[in-house]
Amino acid sequence: MNFQSLFYPKAIAVVGASRTPKTVGNDIVKHLCTQGYQGNIYPVNPKADELFGRKVYPSLNDIPENIDLVVIAIPAKFVPGVIQEAAAKGAKAAIVISAGFKEIGNHDLEKELAQVCEQNDIVLIGPNCLGIINTENNMNASFAGLMPEEGNVAFISQSGALCTAVLDYAQDLGLGFSKFMSIGNKASVNELDLIRYFAQDPKTDVIAMYAEQLENAPEIIKVITEINHSEHPKPVIVLKSGRTEAGASAIASHTGSLSGGDAAYNALFAQAGIIRANCIRELFDYAQILARNPLRQAKNVTVITNAGGPGVLVTDEIVSHDLVMAKLSETTKAKLKTFLPEAASVNNPVDVLGDALADRYEQTLQVVLEDENTDAVLILLTPQSVTEVEATAQVIIKLQKTAQKPIVVSFMGKGTVWPGVKLLREQNISNTEFPEPAVCALAAYSHYVDWTQAETEKPLYFDDVDRQAVAKIFAEAKKQGQTSFPEAQAIEIMKAYGFPILESAIAHSPEEATTIAQRFGGQLAMKIVSPDILHKSDVGGVVLNFTAKNAAQKYSEMLATVASHQPNAKLEGALMMQMAPKDGVEVILGVSKNPGLGTMIMFGLGGIYVEVLKDVNFAFAPLTRADALRLIHSLRSAKLFEGARGQAPRDIEALVECIGRLSQLVTDFPEIVELDINPLLSLAQEKGSLVLDARVVIE
Repeated sequence: MNFQSLFYPKAIAVVGASRTPKTVGNDIVKHLCTQGYQGNIYPVNPKADELFGRKVYPSLNDIPENIDLVVIAIPAKFVPGVIQEAAAKGAKAAIVISAGFKEIGNHDLEKELAQVCEQNDIVLIGPNCLGIINTENNMNASFAGLMPEEGNVAFISQSGALCTAVLDYAQDLGLGFSKFMSIGNKASVNELDLIRYFAQDPKTDVIAMYAEQLENAPEIIKVITEINHSEHPKPVIVLKSGRTEAGASAIASHTGSLSGGDAAYNALFAQAGIIRANCIRELFDYAQILARNPLRQAKNVTVITNAGGPGVLVTDEIVSHDLVMAKLSETTKAKLKTFLPEAASVNNPVDVLGDALADRYEQTLQVVLEDENTDAVLILLTPQSVTEVEATAQVIIKLQKTAQKPIVVSFMGKGTVWPGVKLLREQNISNTEFPEPAVCALAAYSHYVDWTQAETEKPLYFDDVDRQAVAKIFAEAKKQGQTSFPEAQAIEIMKAYGFPILESAIAHSPEEATTIAQRFGGQLAMKIVSPDILHKSDVGGVVLNFTAKNAAQKYSEMLATVASHQPNAKLEGALMMQMAPKDGVEVILGVSKNPGLGTMIMFGLGGIYVEVLKDVNFAFAPLTRADALRLIHSLRSAKLFEGARGQAPRDIEALVECIGRLSQLVTDFPEIVELDINPLLSLAQEKGSLVLDARVVIE
């Protein structure tokens, strides 16, 4: 994609340039002409002669030179034709401000627009967007009035209106941007395309975005994982809306897109190493700390405060965010005692007392930064009568320039501390109004650093699977119009991919049930085989703990019972298998296909409790070993697998293998839209696991 023409055009045409002030077409031309852009600007309007000192052209064809970028703000139905004209003038990038496409149900027109751009090798932003800003060349090709400060954060938003609020707020925080853009309906260029570009952009160190809907989770995971483990990792922070059903419905009406469900996005962010912001303020807090500090280990935090209460509050926050209160060395404590008052605390949090002047903060910060057990420093200041707000800010600024550790500051309050806060912001020091957001941002920073340092893994893969056997089963089913595979058929699919299965066979008569039972021996289980019955136990379709002596009787009784509950169901016999061990933990392993995002693997507590407790986790296929372990260990009930209340620990490696085999199965066969292994019996350590029931559905 030719992003050079989009962000660094030498000539821009604005189609829909208006003489009427306070209109989109007027504002775009005004911003390009008055905010420092040095390239050629060509307003296009057949009814105007001059605009902001620039000659206005009746059409694109009348412009005397070729153009690089066209910005379009005219009624939607005319846009594809204008793109064709722009292509003839050499344009390789287009920003379509115009609304009236997919967001109001006009899908065909949006497809036409995308096709015209693709045919002419034109990078398309929009439609239905605010536009873009490049601070490096002072190009404001949008109808947002503010030109932000130049900085190292790239911002992408699906919402144009949100962009204007973000620009205003960022100016107050002193946060600068490298590139700033609204992408609207994403008819062509989407977030992933831009993330790839910004990963190579020397002006960008942090990528922040507001997203309503994303697509192709496996590719997002692949690309961002590569960025996080590159020589120069760049954190990606996402504010994702649509966490509730009502929010997802609002997205559908806003952009005409499917949301995908919040569990899916949580899985995506966890696998990719994306930092999730839960609100706009968090987005800014995270962007601040990541843009203004070198990426360093930040697990062990030391707090410097001039008030005991905030020190206690922030200690609780640090621990609850999976950080650690640093244990200061004896050498550090001894140094602190040489200048701090006797009443001060030299333990962490370090309380310099309410009468601390700037010099006491300076000495303390110097010593703490040298402490070998301190990874990061959080500085708190409450405005007391003797507090030197501006002077304290100045010493923090001075020491931060040589510090090799992240520093976060919270000058608590508003008007009284504002002069100091202003200084901190001007010098790119991370700061928040209150300490809790500071800890939250520091935790996000720390977790991101952990992601960058974690070893990369290839997806789990097994070379003992029989892919051809499953392909044959699916091919034969498709010929007959079959999409659902009940347990008996699903078991054959499981066998082909090496899942641990109890010995089983289908009985079609009471006599055959006896023969099979005699062959298996011992205690047995029997389940109805029917394409019309999903929940077998609800209709009496499961019989446990019988032997060969009464197998025929149990077979006849079960079929009669099921027939009485489901008289129209097709009954094909009974699946007979050995009884499973009684000391296993029932878990569920499943698959669901998410619109636009991809195929998700689900793992959680199973059996009859899955719908009651809903203790499940998700991850997108293909999965690595680390993904599989995260599915297991991040459950609320994870301690069950460690050996709770005297039970033996479970065989975690066997669970990882089952998760990996399922990941490989759905990667090999993307037509699988649903799959349940419930229960999967997790046995004691080194005893493995067993598939007890399964169901498969394909497209």
